[in-house]
Amino acid sequence: MESDSAHAHAYDDLDRRLVHALQIDGRAPFSAIAEVLGVSDRTVARRYARLRSAGAVRVLGGVDSTVLGAVMWFLRVRCAPTASLPVAEALARRPDTSWVSLHSGGTEITCVVRTESEADSEALLLAKLPRTPRVEGVTAHSVLHAFFGGPDNLAGKFGALDAEEAERLRPPPLPHRPGPVRLDDGDRKLLALLATDGRAGFEQLAAATGWSATTVRRRMTELRAHGLLYLDVDVDLRMFGVHARTLLWLSVAPAHLEETGRALAGHPEIAFAAATTGPTNLYASVVCANQRALYRYLTTRIAALPAITHLETAPVIRTVKQAGNGA
Repeated sequence: MESDSAHAHAYDDLDRRLVHALQIDGRAPFSAIAEVLGVSDRTVARRYARLRSAGAVRVLGGVDSTVLGAVMWFLRVRCAPTASLPVAEALARRPDTSWVSLHSGGTEITCVVRTESEADSEALLLAKLPRTPRVEGVTAHSVLHAFFGGPDNLAGKFGALDAEEAERLRPPPLPHRPGPVRLDDGDRKLLALLATDGRAGFEQLAAATGWSATTVRRRMTELRAHGLLYLDVDVDLRMFGVHARTLLWLSVAPAHLEETGRALAGHPEIAFAAATTGPTNLYASVVCANQRALYRYLTTRIAALPAITHLETAPVIRTVKQAGNGA
């Protein structure tokens, strides 16, 4: 098995600059990216193809299902050590889960679960999971507000491009379109294909949906304006020297929850941060180079947030399922 240091040396500065460019605009033409990076179109296309085939970088179409009324939950599932991996794998097979991971010495599983309604939430939390054999307990935290995650991406925090280069690639902002969104079969086919390849061409998307390329382009713009569809970059963070992921469960005085969440979101180590219900009211996913860097983060940036009254850390020892919400 290759070491983490071997993975780190497998990438160069052009790879990191390309990832940052895709984080800014996941569907930017390779010609536009090449102009900013100072290389040929062919070089950019070849680099992206190589990174994608290696599983190091993928541009994906993400869906914020809360726009459709869904509820996002963080579940902490406690198991006997011998049962944790089979239970985690069973959770990973569910279509409504993402970011299934083992931590706390292998006795606890954390996962993100999407429920389509309050009734679904009740069925999941009160009936299905607690009755799963070998599950000893479940703690549920519903997401009230995300401070960082979803359309935001950690790759943008590493700053491989300078401010002028980033601005040249930044697309004009889309006007927000409030109101309900209704999806038909064509929309579902569109979102399903984008979920596997966020850079799929308009002709390919048109063939999948039965629409014209013009209709596909218009509908994608509408779904993005509603906040339902966004472009995400799934990247191997070892490219940026990151090897350790840790989950933080924090309690914050309610009067300071918003300012503390915003402060967390600005930390370069934070991959996801959200206000939640449950025993604690703030959750964060932290990435660091190693345990020593995590200690420095906890004793400097976290220690500087005075409203935090309780902190629990849970280093991730194995990720069973990734993708979905960036949590």
